[in-house]
Amino acid sequence: MSFVIRPATTDDLQHLYEMAKLTGGGFTNLPPDRKSLAAKLDASEAAFSRKGNDILAETFVLVLENVETGDVRGTCQLFTAVGQQHPFYSYRISTLTQYSKELDRSVTAELLSLVNDLGGTSEVGGLFLHPGERAGGLGLLLARSRYLFIASHRQRFGPRVLAELRGIIDERGGSPFWDAIGGRFFGMSFQDADEFNAIHGNQFIADLMPKHPVYIAMLDEAAKKVIGLPHPSGRAAMRMLENEGFSYQGYIDIFDGGPTMLANTDKVRSIAEAHCGVVVDCELESGEKALIAAGKLDDYRCCFGARELRGERVAIDSRSAEMLRVCEGDSVWTIAR
Repeated sequence: MSFVIRPATTDDLQHLYEMAKLTGGGFTNLPPDRKSLAAKLDASEAAFSRKGNDILAETFVLVLENVETGDVRGTCQLFTAVGQQHPFYSYRISTLTQYSKELDRSVTAELLSLVNDLGGTSEVGGLFLHPGERAGGLGLLLARSRYLFIASHRQRFGPRVLAELRGIIDERGGSPFWDAIGGRFFGMSFQDADEFNAIHGNQFIADLMPKHPVYIAMLDEAAKKVIGLPHPSGRAAMRMLENEGFSYQGYIDIFDGGPTMLANTDKVRSIAEAHCGVVVDCELESGEKALIAAGKLDDYRCCFGARELRGERVAIDSRSAEMLRVCEGDSVWTIAR
């Protein structure tokens, strides 16, 4: 089977809705709500159709399509600048050390502070692969296709990029972190708050969440244990991010306490090492395994294939050329697989 990454369209709504129902909660960027998904697809189509190079608050939705069947089997998203239309909230973990001269004793405490530090940062997120396709490296194709998209549209993205990883969710679909903090102020379960956020945004956090720092030592053990930890299903994603140059810098999600990973955009490995070259041969029979991307904006496509670098030019295999709709003389972006 062959798969290609392409821009999502409004025709993909049903496919995305069916996948959204499989996420298991805590997946804000892919809510199981048709109206929200339709609005996201409308925003994405508008972003793909805009020709300017300035940075606006835009969302790009990509999908993974089985070329043989036409079925959509995965999705991922890019956000050019978070926190521009609505505040982007995080908890920042900091340390406070106090000293008592009378006791000759120092006490160090960790604090959670509600911040907007990451406003304006670009984001890669919304990655979901259908459970039936979790083999053959398709998750890697989804993830890294976003970086080739950034490389080929660099002016539309900021100097930093973040990725949020889903935090620990228990077997009941609840979040120990939310129960210890947010749940006490909102009178809402994690699932209800997460769904509300996915559909309506997180302004209610700004309205009701306490503004003063929270001492981590005052949280229950269940909450303390999950701070900054990814959901078990997200550990592989965290490793992929680390391999790309992302790092955990003490920011966590305000809902489930999952880690926020950060990187300098130009130092992300798949962006820094991406090669842009003119195709000189579309009939390469064997070569280096690679991700190959072509096309601008709504013509963007990305797939696995084979390449052979020939100076500033490149040869690619015929199947990739067919799926990417390129021929000799066209430009492609490639990165070693």
